Amino acid sequence: MTITTCIFDAYGTLFDVDAAARNVAKEPGQSQLAAVWGTLSKDWRSKQLEYSWLRAIGGRHIPFWQVTQDALDWAMENNGLFDNALRAKLLSVYKECPAFPEVADMLKALKEKDMNIAILSNGSPDMLVSAVRSAGIGEYLDDVLSVEEVEIYKPHTNVYDMVWDRFDVPQTDVLFASSNGWDAAGAAGYGFGTVWVNRNGAPQDRLWAEPHRTLPDLKTIPDLV
Repeated sequence: MTITTCIFDAYGTLFDVDAAARNVAKEPGQSQLAAVWGTLSKDWRSKQLEYSWLRAIGGRHIPFWQVTQDALDWAMENNGLFDNALRAKLLSVYKECPAFPEVADMLKALKEKDMNIAILSNGSPDMLVSAVRSAGIGEYLDDVLSVEEVEIYKPHTNVYDMVWDRFDVPQTDVLFASSNGWDAAGAAGYGFGTVWVNRNGAPQDRLWAEPHRTLPDLKTIPDLV
């Protein structure tokens, strides 16, 4: 197997999804958020994923940005936060999620090895454009692929087909990395070589396939190609 193409999930893999709540909680006048930001962020992410799966199952697709807003509304209510200005602030900061510290150097190393490099994400195109620009990693990417092109969320095989459509390479030439165990499993079942970036030390999901490797972060990805 010769890897020619490296594909990355975006949120939680390249971009720190906890940063929005964590950073806003540090601002003056945010004592209420500061007390619950960790729980809020966890609720927000959990509902964001849950709503994407339910909409995929139910055939009720909407853009991920609306899913993100719906998930935040649930999370805020669940944590006793009823503040429209705070809601707007969290969403604004979320659109510019920072990349994890190792991301830029890792992508640069892959580009120096002449890899095809792309993001494959549930994210809406405008969300991804903002995050990539804010993180300053656009120069390393050959493309940013959004599920809006196929209007269904991961781990549906139509999403992974987008890699074939864009790069015209067999599955065995692709290394796919995701911090979501279920996404890494879905990609492995599809036929990609997969890395689960298990940043939180979570147990492996019990699904129809398993990721081929598990790493704590993205630092050593260039060593695999």
